Amino acid sequence: MPQYLVAIHHPENYDPSLEDEAMIHDIDALNEEMIAAGARFFAGGLESPDKAKSLRKQSGGQVVVIDGPYAEAKEHVGGFWILEAADMNEALAWGRKAVIACRAPVEVRAFLPYN
Repeated sequence: MPQYLVAIHHPENYDPSLEDEAMIHDIDALNEEMIAAGARFFAGGLESPDKAKSLRKQSGGQVVVIDGPYAEAKEHVGGFWILEAADMNEALAWGRKAVIACRAPVEVRAFLPYN
């Protein structure tokens, strides 16, 4: 079955401590629904971008590690699901539910088949 990334986008200054009980309940309920439907393959949250490390290849083949995200942006991926869905329409239906539960924009992208 095809797999889809459903990524939650947070604003640059997102503060997870402001997530209230209702939001946590809604996200937990969505996770339970995804599991019951057999759609959830993997889910996870990410630390804030300021804790990221970026690696870049320099001329001469050396790789350097830089503190911070690879790209500066006003939004970042705060968490995600990897879902198994029949098609993009089914993945978008889960994405709509994620927008409501997470109270944040969501991006849905298909994984390319890898052989």
